[in-house]
Amino acid sequence: MSEANRGVRGVVPSQEAGLNPVETIRETLQAAELEFDEPRENAFFVKLPGQHKLATMTWLIVGDHSLHVEAFFCRRPDENHAEFYRFLLEKNGRMYGVAFALDDVGDVHLVGKLPLESISPDEIDRILGCVLTYSDENFDKALERGFKTSIQREWDWRVKRRESLANLQAFASFADPANRE
Repeated sequence: MSEANRGVRGVVPSQEAGLNPVETIRETLQAAELEFDEPRENAFFVKLPGQHKLATMTWLIVGDHSLHVEAFFCRRPDENHAEFYRFLLEKNGRMYGVAFALDDVGDVHLVGKLPLESISPDEIDRILGCVLTYSDENFDKALERGFKTSIQREWDWRVKRRESLANLQAFASFADPANRE
């Protein structure tokens, strides 16, 4: 084991405590009856079912010292970039375990790191609950800010083709032509 993997006392913290974070995560996900895959060693890809955002796909990646948590939130906004990003950044200071972050093309993710010593069934439940809550509760408001014009065009296209508007109802307050300014 390289020196970079050891704490200041010369031991890997998770080994010192006798923890097996991979097993803890696996057992917790199974007990919660969440759909997940293990596409590679020490990595879990978890589907968190939501109401506003139908699914939040979340990575849990066990490293030498920490658990990396990352979930795709939405792609780069089409419009109102400053308002869109400000809305999300204002949330960060009140969030537990993860924060909104951008990738190199401007897509938005929820990202966080937890020390391996904190990994327990309760902590996995807590962090996944936070990811789901932050993703689900902010999704519609973020889309309204960053994709309003696209959603309005989609609404009009579906009406013209007599297709269902069911999954656009959350946006009726600004997408339905009767409510537009």
